[in-house]
Amino acid sequence: MTPSLKDGSSLTLSNDPRDAPSRFHRSMPGYARTPLIEAPDLARRLEVGRVFVKNEQSRLGLPSFKILGSSWGIHRTLCDRLGLDPSISFGALREAAGPLRDHVLTCATDGNHGRAVAHMAGLLGMRARIYVPLDVSASRAAAIEGEGAQVIRVFASYDDAVRYVARQAERDSREILVSDTSWPGYETVPRHVIDGYSTIFDEIDEQLAEAGLDPARAVDLVVVPTGVGAFAAAVGLRFGPRAATRVATVEPDSADCAHRSLAAGVPTTVKGPHHSVMAGLNCGELSLIAWPILRATVDATITVDDRAAREAMRIFAGCGIEAGESGAASLAGALLVCADQGSRAAAGLSRRSTVLLLNTEGASDPASYLSVMRRRGADALPA
Repeated sequence: MTPSLKDGSSLTLSNDPRDAPSRFHRSMPGYARTPLIEAPDLARRLEVGRVFVKNEQSRLGLPSFKILGSSWGIHRTLCDRLGLDPSISFGALREAAGPLRDHVLTCATDGNHGRAVAHMAGLLGMRARIYVPLDVSASRAAAIEGEGAQVIRVFASYDDAVRYVARQAERDSREILVSDTSWPGYETVPRHVIDGYSTIFDEIDEQLAEAGLDPARAVDLVVVPTGVGAFAAAVGLRFGPRAATRVATVEPDSADCAHRSLAAGVPTTVKGPHHSVMAGLNCGELSLIAWPILRATVDATITVDDRAAREAMRIFAGCGIEAGESGAASLAGALLVCADQGSRAAAGLSRRSTVLLLNTEGASDPASYLSVMRRRGADALPA
């Protein structure tokens, strides 16, 4: 894929056909498009023309979009190891994976990516060893264990856990590292992970067209929750070339590495520990390969606090959308932008604009989700 970006530059992500991840995902058991929900109540609240929510609260049996990136990353990695044509289906991959059954899929995670890697390992009949940082909740760790993985808690931050698992994988050739972030010398697998997320945008384009809209021109602003930047990079690669669409990232105000990096013009580390309730976004360092894509495609960065994220969860729930803390960051960011006239103008928003929100997870931590729902009104924002 070599898109022409808004600044006239181009970025080559991979040599795979753009629809290759979609074809693979459609061959997986239980595949179904996730809903693209029009939310008129949110449009009224944001004072825009239309709001669409791509709702990833349930994807291939998991409460998160992450299975799309991890499954394609694993597929491409195993095909490379086995000398297979990457155009093969999931079923063909599972049959061919026999020689690697004694190998272990591994990564560091704040929750959703690691659970997706573990789930994929189970589907392929392989083992998984997942490393989690100190502050990952017991329920998130238990969910990963529920996928059949060995969970190892690292008494460090997420960023330090990433470095630790990389060293572990280097020592054991049977460990296959599937990370969604990258660093010098480890770039190929994270590139495939970014590619895997393109299935979401293929579906969005189909769904907008089915609604009678031109996908290339329908969306004025897309708001994406951002951690290490892999998913935001995928958003940038799809929407960056579209002159009609602006891309905005949203992060916790305590882990705003994308915001600080884009403001400084160079990758900038935000030292931890990071304790936001937006667990999947508690990252202090951007992915190496995501950075140039974000720099070329992101139009605005937004930071939000935990209070705003929790209230956005409740607002989403009122629209029939289950959103975890990280997924609700998209709405929290949009609410913040739309409440300020200067920010609205900078984002190019009017009462006729169309906003696309990406809800990247459902109740991936059920205990936390129920606690937030019970405290309705405790963090209320102005209507």
